[in-house]
Amino acid sequence: MSAAEPGPDDPSTATATSQVRPAVDQEWRSGRAARIGIVGLGTILGQYLDTFERAQGAQVVAVADLDQARAADVATRTGARALTVPELVDDGEVDVVLNLTVPAAHAEVAQAALAAGKAVYGEKPLAATGEQARALLQAAAAAGLPTGGAPDTVLGTGVQTARAVIDEGTIGVPVAANATFAAPGHERWHPNPDFYYLPGGGPLMDMGPYYLTALVTLLGGVTSVIGAASTSAPERVIGSGPRAGERIGVQVATHVTGVLTHTGGALSTIVMSFDSVATQAPQIEVHGTAGSLSVPDPNRFDGPVRLRTAGADQWQEVAPSAGYLEAGRGVGLLDLVRTPAGQDGRASGALAAHVLEVMEAVLGSAEQGREVPISTRTSRPAPVPLTRI
Repeated sequence: MSAAEPGPDDPSTATATSQVRPAVDQEWRSGRAARIGIVGLGTILGQYLDTFERAQGAQVVAVADLDQARAADVATRTGARALTVPELVDDGEVDVVLNLTVPAAHAEVAQAALAAGKAVYGEKPLAATGEQARALLQAAAAAGLPTGGAPDTVLGTGVQTARAVIDEGTIGVPVAANATFAAPGHERWHPNPDFYYLPGGGPLMDMGPYYLTALVTLLGGVTSVIGAASTSAPERVIGSGPRAGERIGVQVATHVTGVLTHTGGALSTIVMSFDSVATQAPQIEVHGTAGSLSVPDPNRFDGPVRLRTAGADQWQEVAPSAGYLEAGRGVGLLDLVRTPAGQDGRASGALAAHVLEVMEAVLGSAEQGREVPISTRTSRPAPVPLTRI
């Protein structure tokens, strides 16, 4: 992108929480490895531990779970201490709390950690509601502590290489994008899928964070949305496990569409569905005045980026040129602890809160039948150079 061309977003609109906050004394941001305390030790934990074992900058020192036997087992495997949740939050040896609890508990655990002087990084969503997320950011800003949240898949070579192509001006000025997740519901394979069909679930709230975080990374923040949604059936049938054949109620929209207006003027069209047998649609495409870009699955860290410029007769694959190589879940936390004091990491709490507001607004627009403005503003995170974790 040339210096004369407008960027895909306007950094001047960023909120204070997405820029710089007062620095506090954080020794772990001055060379020492950050000491991590993990709350919630479910299935996703293994991927985080694998990342921490392969990278420098973070050390797991404490773990906590409502299942004390599980905590003891993880402590034995990692060399960490098994604590209760209150003990871990208050522990003086913990610098950063990694919050892997269920979404309904995200805000409570994060607020307790911030009150105890701990930085916080959490699984998606940052909180169960936008109101809770805003309160977290206010508490973090008041305490001078950084926050971060999944998904961090956008920091891998897939989305980051696509962003580099956009920033170089190769596709001209971005004007539109489309993002599609279309599949049968998770009850096909998940033995306990109930929560996917309760408030806070559904395809948008479950899979949307990957796609919307990628769109914001590529095109900038969102200023307004228009949404539509439907529910195909009042019940779903569990397809596997000991509850196979059991019917569960559906309380959420299972097919959601939306149009997002980005700060630079580009329009993104999203489809998030649990009502499709299959699709051949690309996960994300970005279209500009001089070319089109196919972006890999935003639920992965890598994958092929394909480009077709105006006048070309075929697509070409773009070699990885940016992003964390061989990244895995938890690279966003590593990025946070490596970021200088007073700044947010790339997978910041402000970005996660913005995406959460956008998703809530799409559903709100579908209910109200009108365009809904977005109140939060966030600039695109800094790009990631091609770097090993």
